[in-house]
Amino acid sequence: MIWILGATGRTGREIAAQVAARGGTPVLVGRNAERIHKTAAELGLAGVEVIETDQPAAEIARRRPAVVVNTIGGYAETAVPIARACLPGGHYVDLANDLVAMPRLLALHDEAVAAGSTFVTGAGFGVLGTEAVVARLCTDRPTPSHVQVDALPSVAIDGGLLGEALARSIISGLTTGGLRYEGGRMVPARLGADPREHSLPDGQTAKSAGAATGELLAAQLSSGAPAVVATSALIPGSRVVRVLLPVAGALLKIAPLQRFAVRRLAAVEGKPAPRPREHTWGHAVVSWADGTTREGWLRTGDAMDFTASVAAETAVRLARGEGRPGAYTPARALGPELAEAAGGTISVC
Repeated sequence: MIWILGATGRTGREIAAQVAARGGTPVLVGRNAERIHKTAAELGLAGVEVIETDQPAAEIARRRPAVVVNTIGGYAETAVPIARACLPGGHYVDLANDLVAMPRLLALHDEAVAAGSTFVTGAGFGVLGTEAVVARLCTDRPTPSHVQVDALPSVAIDGGLLGEALARSIISGLTTGGLRYEGGRMVPARLGADPREHSLPDGQTAKSAGAATGELLAAQLSSGAPAVVATSALIPGSRVVRVLLPVAGALLKIAPLQRFAVRRLAAVEGKPAPRPREHTWGHAVVSWADGTTREGWLRTGDAMDFTASVAAETAVRLARGEGRPGAYTPARALGPELAEAAGGTISVC
Protein backbone atom coordinates (compact mmCIF):
# COMPACT_ATOMS: atom_id res chain seq x y z
CA MET A 1 0.00 0.00 0.00
CA ILE A 2 1.19 3.51 -0.87
CA TRP A 3 -0.50 6.15 1.25
CA ILE A 4 -0.96 9.59 -0.32
CA LEU A 5 -1.32 12.23 2.40
CA GLY A 6 -3.19 15.29 1.12
CA ALA A 7 -4.80 13.25 -1.65
CA THR A 8 -7.45 15.85 -2.51
CA GLY A 9 -4.91 18.53 -3.50
CA ARG A 10 -3.72 19.04 -7.08
CA THR A 11 -0.41 17.25 -6.57
CA GLY A 12 -1.81 14.53 -4.32
CA ARG A 13 -4.53 13.70 -6.84
CA GLU A 14 -2.05 13.39 -9.69
CA ILE A 15 0.37 11.29 -7.64
CA ALA A 16 -2.43 8.89 -6.71
CA ALA A 17 -3.43 8.51 -10.36
CA GLN A 18 0.16 7.92 -11.45
CA VAL A 19 0.83 5.40 -8.68
CA ALA A 20 -2.18 3.42 -9.91
CA ALA A 21 -1.02 3.72 -13.53
CA ARG A 22 2.35 2.25 -12.49
CA GLY A 23 0.70 -0.77 -10.91
CA GLY A 24 0.91 0.45 -7.32
CA THR A 25 -1.93 0.44 -4.81
CA PRO A 26 -2.71 4.01 -3.70
CA VAL A 27 -4.57 4.72 -0.47
CA LEU A 28 -6.06 8.22 -0.35
CA VAL A 29 -5.63 9.94 3.01
CA GLY A 30 -7.13 13.27 4.09
CA ARG A 31 -9.22 15.11 6.64
CA ASN A 32 -12.61 14.90 4.92
CA ALA A 33 -13.95 11.50 3.85
CA GLU A 34 -16.57 13.01 1.53
CA ARG A 35 -13.95 14.98 -0.39
CA ILE A 36 -11.63 11.98 -0.55
CA HIS A 37 -14.35 9.71 -1.98
CA LYS A 38 -15.23 12.42 -4.51
CA THR A 39 -11.57 12.68 -5.54
CA ALA A 40 -11.29 8.91 -5.90
CA ALA A 41 -14.37 8.82 -8.14
CA GLU A 42 -13.07 11.70 -10.30
CA LEU A 43 -9.77 9.85 -10.75
CA GLY A 44 -11.48 6.58 -11.68
CA LEU A 45 -10.21 5.05 -8.44
CA ALA A 46 -13.57 4.48 -6.78
CA GLY A 47 -12.48 1.07 -5.48
CA VAL A 48 -9.38 2.23 -3.61
CA GLU A 49 -9.19 2.54 0.15
CA VAL A 50 -9.70 5.97 1.68
CA ILE A 51 -8.72 7.06 5.19
CA GLU A 52 -10.08 10.09 7.03
CA THR A 53 -7.75 11.35 9.75
CA ASP A 54 -6.32 14.57 11.16
CA GLN A 55 -3.52 12.64 12.90
CA PRO A 56 -1.69 10.90 10.05
CA ALA A 57 1.43 10.00 12.05
CA ALA A 58 -0.58 8.07 14.62
CA GLU A 59 -2.55 6.28 11.89
CA ILE A 60 0.64 5.37 10.02
CA ALA A 61 2.24 3.94 13.18
CA ARG A 62 -0.89 1.87 13.81
CA ARG A 63 -1.55 0.52 10.29
CA ARG A 64 2.00 0.22 8.90
CA PRO A 65 1.74 1.16 5.18
CA ALA A 66 4.65 0.18 2.92
CA VAL A 67 5.23 3.74 1.65
CA VAL A 68 3.91 7.16 2.68
CA VAL A 69 3.94 10.12 0.28
CA ASN A 70 3.57 13.42 2.13
CA THR A 71 1.99 16.20 0.02
CA ILE A 72 0.40 18.15 2.87
CA GLY A 73 3.20 20.73 2.96
CA GLY A 74 4.69 22.46 5.99
CA TYR A 75 7.53 19.96 5.69
CA ALA A 76 9.69 21.65 8.31
CA GLU A 77 7.04 20.59 10.85
CA THR A 78 5.41 17.53 9.26
CA ALA A 79 8.27 15.57 7.66
CA VAL A 80 10.12 14.29 10.73
CA PRO A 81 7.15 13.01 12.79
CA ILE A 82 5.52 11.40 9.75
CA ALA A 83 8.78 9.80 8.59
CA ARG A 84 9.50 8.46 12.07
CA ALA A 85 6.00 6.97 12.18
CA CYS A 86 7.04 4.83 9.20
CA LEU A 87 9.80 3.15 11.25
CA PRO A 88 10.72 0.35 11.25
CA GLY A 89 10.66 -0.89 7.68
CA GLY A 90 8.25 1.62 6.13
CA HIS A 91 9.38 4.16 3.56
CA TYR A 92 8.71 7.90 3.27
CA VAL A 93 8.65 10.40 0.37
CA ASP A 94 8.04 14.16 0.37
CA LEU A 95 8.25 17.12 -2.03
CA ALA A 96 10.22 19.52 0.17
CA ASN A 97 12.51 22.03 -1.54
CA ASP A 98 13.81 24.25 1.24
CA LEU A 99 16.85 24.44 3.46
CA VAL A 100 14.93 24.00 6.70
CA ALA A 101 12.86 20.88 6.05
CA MET A 102 15.34 18.94 3.92
CA PRO A 103 18.26 18.95 6.40
CA ARG A 104 15.90 17.89 9.19
CA LEU A 105 14.75 14.86 7.22
CA LEU A 106 18.27 13.99 6.05
CA ALA A 107 19.43 14.09 9.69
CA LEU A 108 17.34 10.93 10.25
CA HIS A 109 19.74 8.92 8.05
CA ASP A 110 21.17 6.74 10.84
CA GLU A 111 17.72 6.05 12.30
CA ALA A 112 16.44 5.00 8.88
CA VAL A 113 19.45 2.74 8.25
CA ALA A 114 19.02 1.01 11.61
CA ALA A 115 15.30 0.48 10.96
CA GLY A 116 15.62 -0.68 7.35
CA SER A 117 13.63 2.26 6.00
CA THR A 118 14.26 4.62 3.08
CA PHE A 119 13.38 8.31 3.38
CA VAL A 120 13.45 10.49 0.23
CA THR A 121 13.04 14.26 0.41
CA GLY A 122 12.69 16.59 -2.56
CA ALA A 123 10.98 14.09 -4.87
CA GLY A 124 9.84 16.59 -7.49
CA PHE A 125 11.16 18.91 -10.19
CA GLY A 126 12.41 21.09 -7.35
CA VAL A 127 15.61 19.22 -6.38
CA LEU A 128 15.62 16.31 -8.87
CA GLY A 129 15.34 18.56 -11.95
CA THR A 130 18.89 19.82 -11.39
CA GLU A 131 20.28 17.10 -9.11
CA ALA A 132 19.83 14.43 -11.81
CA VAL A 133 21.90 16.50 -14.26
CA VAL A 134 24.67 17.02 -11.71
CA ALA A 135 24.74 13.31 -10.89
CA ARG A 136 24.93 12.40 -14.60
CA LEU A 137 27.74 14.91 -15.26
CA CYS A 138 29.75 13.63 -12.28
CA THR A 139 29.41 9.93 -13.11
CA ASP A 140 32.85 8.25 -13.16
CA ARG A 141 34.55 11.58 -12.58
CA PRO A 142 36.59 12.88 -9.60
CA THR A 143 35.10 15.42 -7.20
CA PRO A 144 34.58 18.72 -9.07
CA SER A 145 35.73 22.11 -7.84
CA HIS A 146 32.59 24.09 -8.74
CA VAL A 147 28.94 23.41 -9.60
CA GLN A 148 26.28 25.79 -10.87
CA VAL A 149 22.63 24.70 -11.10
CA ASP A 150 19.65 26.59 -12.54
CA ALA A 151 16.02 25.54 -12.02
CA LEU A 152 13.83 26.87 -14.84
CA PRO A 153 10.29 25.55 -14.28
CA SER A 154 7.34 26.24 -16.58
CA VAL A 155 3.97 25.68 -14.91
CA ALA A 156 0.36 26.07 -16.04
CA ILE A 157 -1.79 27.87 -13.47
CA ASP A 158 -5.17 26.28 -12.74
CA GLY A 159 -6.51 29.30 -10.91
CA GLY A 160 -8.06 29.43 -7.44
CA LEU A 161 -6.57 30.37 -4.09
CA LEU A 162 -2.82 30.14 -3.66
CA GLY A 163 -3.29 28.26 -0.39
CA GLU A 164 -1.42 28.26 2.92
CA ALA A 165 1.10 25.51 2.09
CA LEU A 166 2.46 27.34 -0.97
CA ALA A 167 2.26 30.71 0.77
CA ARG A 168 4.38 29.40 3.66
CA SER A 169 6.90 27.99 1.20
CA ILE A 170 7.26 31.34 -0.61
CA ILE A 171 7.63 33.33 2.62
CA SER A 172 10.13 30.78 3.95
CA GLY A 173 12.25 31.28 0.84
CA LEU A 174 12.30 35.05 1.39
CA THR A 175 13.17 34.83 5.09
CA THR A 176 15.96 32.31 4.51
CA GLY A 177 17.75 34.80 2.26
CA GLY A 178 20.49 33.86 -0.18
CA LEU A 179 23.00 31.07 0.37
CA ARG A 180 25.82 29.37 -1.54
CA TYR A 181 28.64 26.96 -0.83
CA GLU A 182 32.20 28.23 -0.48
CA GLY A 183 35.02 26.05 0.80
CA GLY A 184 32.57 23.24 1.42
CA ARG A 185 30.46 25.35 3.79
CA MET A 186 27.10 27.01 3.27
CA VAL A 187 27.57 30.77 3.58
CA PRO A 188 25.24 33.78 3.25
CA ALA A 189 24.76 35.42 -0.13
CA ARG A 190 22.47 38.15 -1.37
CA LEU A 191 19.02 36.88 -2.32
CA GLY A 192 18.66 37.39 -6.06
CA ALA A 193 22.43 37.46 -6.65
CA ASP A 194 24.03 35.78 -9.70
CA PRO A 195 21.32 36.88 -12.19
CA ARG A 196 21.50 34.94 -15.44
CA GLU A 197 19.79 34.91 -18.80
CA HIS A 198 19.74 31.45 -20.36
CA SER A 199 19.60 30.56 -24.03
CA LEU A 200 17.61 27.33 -23.82
CA PRO A 201 18.24 24.34 -26.11
CA ASP A 202 14.81 24.82 -27.75
CA GLY A 203 15.63 28.39 -28.82
CA GLN A 204 13.68 30.16 -26.06
CA THR A 205 15.18 32.18 -23.21
CA ALA A 206 14.68 32.31 -19.46
CA LYS A 207 16.03 34.40 -16.58
CA SER A 208 17.02 33.21 -13.11
CA ALA A 209 18.67 34.57 -9.98
CA GLY A 210 20.23 33.20 -6.80
CA ALA A 211 17.94 31.38 -4.39
CA ALA A 212 18.38 29.37 -1.20
CA THR A 213 16.51 26.23 -2.24
CA GLY A 214 16.90 22.49 -1.98
CA GLU A 215 18.66 22.44 -5.36
CA LEU A 216 21.69 24.01 -3.68
CA LEU A 217 21.95 21.31 -1.00
CA ALA A 218 21.27 18.45 -3.41
CA ALA A 219 23.89 19.67 -5.89
CA GLN A 220 26.52 19.76 -3.16
CA LEU A 221 25.61 16.32 -1.79
CA SER A 222 25.56 14.73 -5.24
CA SER A 223 28.84 16.25 -6.37
CA GLY A 224 30.87 16.86 -3.21
CA ALA A 225 32.00 20.16 -4.78
CA PRO A 226 33.28 22.75 -2.29
CA ALA A 227 31.75 25.63 -4.30
CA VAL A 228 28.10 25.51 -5.42
CA VAL A 229 25.72 28.21 -6.66
CA ALA A 230 22.00 27.70 -7.35
CA THR A 231 19.58 29.99 -9.18
CA SER A 232 15.87 29.76 -9.90
CA ALA A 233 13.53 31.28 -12.46
CA LEU A 234 11.05 31.80 -9.61
CA ILE A 235 13.22 34.65 -8.28
CA PRO A 236 12.29 37.88 -10.11
CA GLY A 237 14.96 39.03 -12.53
CA SER A 238 14.22 42.77 -12.31
CA ARG A 239 17.11 44.72 -10.78
CA VAL A 240 14.74 46.84 -8.68
CA VAL A 241 12.97 43.78 -7.29
CA ARG A 242 16.28 42.06 -6.56
CA VAL A 243 17.37 45.11 -4.55
CA LEU A 244 14.14 45.00 -2.53
CA LEU A 245 14.12 41.23 -1.88
CA PRO A 246 16.65 41.27 1.00
CA VAL A 247 14.72 44.09 2.68
CA ALA A 248 11.45 42.16 2.37
CA GLY A 249 13.12 39.02 3.70
CA ALA A 250 14.45 40.85 6.75
CA LEU A 251 11.05 42.37 7.55
CA LEU A 252 9.28 39.03 7.16
CA LYS A 253 11.46 37.51 9.89
CA ILE A 254 9.31 39.51 12.34
CA ALA A 255 6.76 36.90 13.48
CA PRO A 256 3.56 39.03 13.34
CA LEU A 257 4.48 40.36 9.88
CA GLN A 258 5.27 36.84 8.70
CA ARG A 259 1.91 35.47 9.87
CA PHE A 260 0.12 38.40 8.24
CA ALA A 261 1.99 37.90 4.96
CA VAL A 262 1.19 34.18 4.89
CA ARG A 263 -2.52 34.86 5.46
CA ARG A 264 -2.69 37.53 2.77
CA LEU A 265 -0.68 35.53 0.24
CA ALA A 266 -2.70 32.35 0.86
CA ALA A 267 -5.89 34.28 0.04
CA VAL A 268 -4.61 35.50 -3.34
CA GLU A 269 -6.71 34.05 -6.15
CA GLY A 270 -4.80 33.41 -9.33
CA LYS A 271 -6.29 33.38 -12.80
CA PRO A 272 -5.90 30.30 -15.01
CA ALA A 273 -2.97 30.66 -17.40
CA PRO A 274 -1.01 28.34 -19.71
CA ARG A 275 2.60 27.60 -18.91
CA PRO A 276 4.89 30.38 -20.16
CA ARG A 277 7.23 28.07 -22.08
CA GLU A 278 6.74 24.74 -23.79
CA HIS A 279 9.44 23.04 -21.73
CA THR A 280 10.68 23.02 -18.17
CA TRP A 281 14.46 22.90 -17.87
CA GLY A 282 16.99 21.88 -15.24
CA HIS A 283 20.52 23.06 -16.00
CA ALA A 284 23.94 22.34 -14.51
CA VAL A 285 27.53 23.32 -15.24
CA VAL A 286 30.23 21.30 -13.46
CA SER A 287 33.91 22.31 -13.42
CA TRP A 288 37.05 20.48 -12.30
CA ALA A 289 40.41 21.74 -11.06
CA ASP A 290 42.12 20.64 -14.29
CA GLY A 291 40.02 23.10 -16.30
CA THR A 292 37.49 20.54 -17.58
CA THR A 293 33.89 21.79 -17.72
CA ARG A 294 30.76 19.80 -18.53
CA GLU A 295 27.27 21.17 -19.08
CA GLY A 296 23.94 19.36 -19.12
CA TRP A 297 20.19 19.90 -19.35
CA LEU A 298 17.07 18.10 -18.20
CA ARG A 299 13.98 18.75 -20.35
CA THR A 300 10.42 17.96 -19.40
CA GLY A 301 6.93 19.45 -19.78
CA ASP A 302 4.90 21.10 -17.00
CA ALA A 303 7.01 21.18 -13.83
CA MET A 304 4.10 20.21 -11.59
CA ASP A 305 3.21 17.23 -13.77
CA PHE A 306 6.84 16.13 -13.63
CA THR A 307 6.81 16.53 -9.84
CA ALA A 308 3.81 14.21 -9.52
CA SER A 309 5.49 11.71 -11.81
CA VAL A 310 8.73 11.79 -9.78
CA ALA A 311 6.92 11.24 -6.49
CA ALA A 312 4.84 8.37 -7.91
CA GLU A 313 7.85 6.69 -9.53
CA THR A 314 9.83 7.02 -6.30
CA ALA A 315 7.02 5.56 -4.20
CA VAL A 316 6.45 2.60 -6.51
CA ARG A 317 10.18 1.81 -6.62
CA LEU A 318 10.41 1.92 -2.84
CA ALA A 319 7.35 -0.33 -2.55
CA ARG A 320 9.16 -2.81 -4.82
CA GLY A 321 12.14 -2.79 -2.47
CA GLU A 322 14.50 -0.88 -4.78
CA GLY A 323 15.65 1.65 -2.19
CA ARG A 324 18.51 1.33 0.27
CA PRO A 325 18.07 2.18 3.94
CA GLY A 326 18.81 5.75 4.90
CA ALA A 327 17.65 9.31 4.18
CA TYR A 328 18.48 10.79 0.78
CA THR A 329 17.69 13.27 -1.94
CA PRO A 330 16.06 11.50 -4.93
CA ALA A 331 19.03 11.01 -7.27
CA ARG A 332 21.20 9.81 -4.39
CA ALA A 333 18.49 7.31 -3.45
CA LEU A 334 17.62 5.94 -6.88
CA GLY A 335 20.08 7.44 -9.37
CA PRO A 336 19.68 10.11 -12.09
CA GLU A 337 17.70 7.62 -14.22
CA LEU A 338 14.78 8.28 -11.84
CA ALA A 339 14.28 11.61 -13.66
CA GLU A 340 14.16 9.84 -17.03
CA ALA A 341 11.70 7.23 -15.76
CA ALA A 342 9.51 10.14 -14.62
CA GLY A 343 9.43 11.69 -18.08
CA GLY A 344 12.55 13.85 -18.23
CA THR A 345 15.27 13.77 -20.90
CA ILE A 346 18.87 14.44 -19.83
CA SER A 347 21.35 15.66 -22.42
CA VAL A 348 25.06 16.36 -21.91
CA CYS A 349 26.57 19.11 -24.04
